[in-house]
Amino acid sequence: MGADRGRARGTLPRAVVVLGCGSLLVSGCASMPSSGDVHSVSASQRADSQVQVYAVPPRPGAEPNEIVAGFLEAMTSDDPQFAMARQYLTVKAAKDWQANQVTVLAEGPDPQPNRSGDRGADSSGFTFTVSGKPVAVVDKQRAYQPAKPQDTYSQTIHLVRQSGPDGTGKEWRIDALPEGLLLGQSDFQRIYRSVNKYYFAAGQNQLVADPVYVRQRTDPETQMNLITQTVQSVLDGPTNWLKPVVASKFPSGTALKSDTKSLALDDRNALKVPLNERASNAGDPQCKRMAAQLLFTLRDLTTTRIGQVELDRADGSQLCVLSGDQAETYAPEHMSTTPGQYFVDAAGHVERMRADASGSDSSGGGTDSSDGSDASVVTEPVQGPFGKGEQQVRTVAVSRDEKRAAGVSADGKALLVAPLAVGGELVHTPVTSDDKDAKNGGLSAPSWDGRGDLWVADRNPAKPRLLRLAQGTGEPEAVDVTGLNGAQIQQVRMSADGVRIALLVSEGGHTTLRIGRVERTEDGDKKVVSVRELRPGAPQMEDVTAVSWAGRSRLVVVGKEIGGVSQQLRYVQTDGSTSAAGTLPSVNKLTDIAATDDDRMPLVAHSQEDGIVRLPPGANWKTAVKKGSAPAYPG
Repeated sequence: MGADRGRARGTLPRAVVVLGCGSLLVSGCASMPSSGDVHSVSASQRADSQVQVYAVPPRPGAEPNEIVAGFLEAMTSDDPQFAMARQYLTVKAAKDWQANQVTVLAEGPDPQPNRSGDRGADSSGFTFTVSGKPVAVVDKQRAYQPAKPQDTYSQTIHLVRQSGPDGTGKEWRIDALPEGLLLGQSDFQRIYRSVNKYYFAAGQNQLVADPVYVRQRTDPETQMNLITQTVQSVLDGPTNWLKPVVASKFPSGTALKSDTKSLALDDRNALKVPLNERASNAGDPQCKRMAAQLLFTLRDLTTTRIGQVELDRADGSQLCVLSGDQAETYAPEHMSTTPGQYFVDAAGHVERMRADASGSDSSGGGTDSSDGSDASVVTEPVQGPFGKGEQQVRTVAVSRDEKRAAGVSADGKALLVAPLAVGGELVHTPVTSDDKDAKNGGLSAPSWDGRGDLWVADRNPAKPRLLRLAQGTGEPEAVDVTGLNGAQIQQVRMSADGVRIALLVSEGGHTTLRIGRVERTEDGDKKVVSVRELRPGAPQMEDVTAVSWAGRSRLVVVGKEIGGVSQQLRYVQTDGSTSAAGTLPSVNKLTDIAATDDDRMPLVAHSQEDGIVRLPPGANWKTAVKKGSAPAYPG
């Protein structure tokens, strides 16, 4: 029995068995092994994604509670076409039931018989109410949609008596049930995994991540293995939320060649993908972009370095081949492999730390920290007006090519831009705030997107605005944000692709994370940029202090969980799901966090107690600079 439902239902009978797959996991264990132990399932075993789960059929004469329990358990199994689960249903219900949507509950479904009538039965059969705390729904596009904190789940399962398999007697079977699969959170995490699939930003050659959930092993409905499911998901097109701002290069109607079930990398880490006739006439430039979508998707799916992707026509002939090196032209981000780590020092000037954790660097001229911080950390003022002189700033953002920086003046009222080069001139942009309490409000920390545009929020309560400076220059454009409903933007963080925006918004005494879609349209000769369809980025948190992009569809957030009292640091996905990386080591009183898309680089944060601190992969937090604030990576 699943760990979630074991707690929820207590003594209800078990209805699944587990078989250790061993080396058979390579092929997904789609068929029943001829050997191996069969045993009951403990909570720890059910958390193991390498455990294969099979359902058992209903026993003759089973009572209604056994049928309901058995069916709910059978939904967690790996049986092809959910054959065992369908045995708990009437013939019609088994034919109509589709398992292409998943409802996730925190503690698993809790079925309770209705108490009206004889033994809870009604005139036409027997009814159970299934309830639980909803976490999310994974829809038919495989997109994760988090539930609202106040949401509840309550659906009914109805049973009737029907003739047994031999035509004699009467057996309880389910004739009405909720749509799709119903899983507890631990079962969902065991069975499914988050995968980034990729599409091109509208009018751009840059790829954008679109996270979806796919089954970790062979899908019972389609019999596709993990790679095949993922490839087919790319061919199906972007999810509805991202669709208005991206495009697939695959021709409409493109699918895998019929009966393709088990795509696999060869011994050169290359993948051949056979397509149907709809893709056969694609030209070479288009085909290479199609292959790039798949190559970057596969890179996120496996730790193996993908050598190349080959797309084949329906007749087996080669359509095109794209190597990993060629695909870099379409990379979701174009950033240095050693991006700088910047911060504002105690004097209000911008400094740069060495990017590697050891402090070694081939360039010279730095000065070792002498204020009690990590002696291996070397910092140096940036070149240009922000590194020295009279101008002080309280926050800084460095462009992704590290050629320019933007800063907010120490009084919080002016946005400044300057080259990171000797002789560069400081530019006072037209962006100013009239906030009377600019010390605590005024302009937010700025943020650069991958297109070179600069974004900032004016937190003046009398005139809140989200502003964009195209290429970081000229007159600012006020960006319309739909869905704020009176909430006020406190922080802005742009994605590298320029298609998504992370906003911290305050409302009702709480600050929460929202993710918005950046749409670019034309109104005559004028280009209009707006933010649409805000959705929760960290629905489990009610007070978010800081946020930073930490991957193509991942963010790192600092905040308190709903009902919690201590500050937490964790990774979340842009769809609102919790990243597999989970919770990170905490540090006292964090006010800012900075990360980069390269997870080999350390997190950098500001602690009110410890100054600028860093968290390298696999290590603990360590103070880098005792006196400093506003840490930033390029972006």
